Amino acid sequence: MAKKEETISMIDTLAEFKELKNIDKETMISVLEESFRNVIAKMFGTDENYDVIINPEKGDFEIWRNRVAVADKDLEDSNLQIPLTEARKIDPDCEIGEEVTDEVHFADFGRRAILNLRQTLASKILELQKDNLYAKYKERIGQIVSADVYQVWKKEILLLDDEGNELLLPKQEQIPTDFYRKGETVRAIVQKVESVNNNPKITLSRTDKIFLQRLFELEVPEIHDGLITIKAIARIPGERAKVAVESYDDRFDPVGACVGMKGSRIHGIVRELRNENIDVINYTSNIELFIQRSLNPAKISNIRIVNEEERKAEVYLRPEEVSLAIGKGGLNIKLACMLTEYSIDVFRDIDDADEEDIYLDEFVDEIDTWVIDALKNIGCYTAKNVLALSREEIIERADLEEQTVDDVLKTLSAEFEDDEMKD
Repeated sequence: MAKKEETISMIDTLAEFKELKNIDKETMISVLEESFRNVIAKMFGTDENYDVIINPEKGDFEIWRNRVAVADKDLEDSNLQIPLTEARKIDPDCEIGEEVTDEVHFADFGRRAILNLRQTLASKILELQKDNLYAKYKERIGQIVSADVYQVWKKEILLLDDEGNELLLPKQEQIPTDFYRKGETVRAIVQKVESVNNNPKITLSRTDKIFLQRLFELEVPEIHDGLITIKAIARIPGERAKVAVESYDDRFDPVGACVGMKGSRIHGIVRELRNENIDVINYTSNIELFIQRSLNPAKISNIRIVNEEERKAEVYLRPEEVSLAIGKGGLNIKLACMLTEYSIDVFRDIDDADEEDIYLDEFVDEIDTWVIDALKNIGCYTAKNVLALSREEIIERADLEEQTVDDVLKTLSAEFEDDEMKD
């Protein structure tokens, strides 16, 4: 009796384990039945003539053995056969060759069988737990998770999620200014999930650009709802980042929506990233204009795509704009290259430095605004930028009518001719 109670107690323990580890009822029943069958097969050589019934609601189980009745003198295998005299104690009408079923109490198999069952169950449940953990986090790759710091080492931090599962945040995946103490909560994305020696290894990251994208999705409802799309991200963790956004609805200003009223939305992201400066720009498929925007706050005088296949571009700026384009420590130009996926070379515009030039915006009384915008889109911000190009090149690149281009060239040329006459 004590042995049976011990076995039933084991089932109660497993029921508690099921609640803690979120193992569903069907899976637990399958694991229990398979474990019982493994032990029976080891003891008797086969489990095919046994029926194992698990009752999760009652917290118990039943094992029934099926044997064929044979004459007492013909008994060869007591596991598969039963003597007729014994069979008739179970079923008085039993005849030779008929199948007889009787209940078997697992506890009667002995303490070794119970111990074997415990070990088999523990092994299967641990394996199941590992598989569930691996599958759970495999589905969450690229998603933000929160976990508490459990231990800080030189090369990585050990974190525990709300179920006590171990997660790792390597040093190279931490923002340089990150500093955590035991018990603090960390937010990061699941970067990769591996199986190392049959154990799931879950690696997190705070430096991945996807982490920045997920933060924008959390802070900006329009991105979460799909009204605004993040087209490209360039990031130097802890220093600076550039994010190109686009809206398919003209009613939405994508940059304004991302920044928020008085910077309310972007401030939360900046704080999470340890005061990482974030530039949000409007995306465009026009690569010349995209490169110009990516070099903000520098104002480009002219731009030339050197090689589209090799993705190389040259930008020309006034001398005072060059340092802005390059940025402190070369961050601005580096991020612009990462964002546009173009190799960008910066040159001083010598002509602009030696001679006086005029920005196109000053010609708004003589040239339509939409024409000026078209010229800016091909990298021409000043009169000399336009005059440096051939008539045919302006028509093709700016997609303007021949007469419109002729009128523009006449207006801009006249301005400099007037200056020369005055001199």
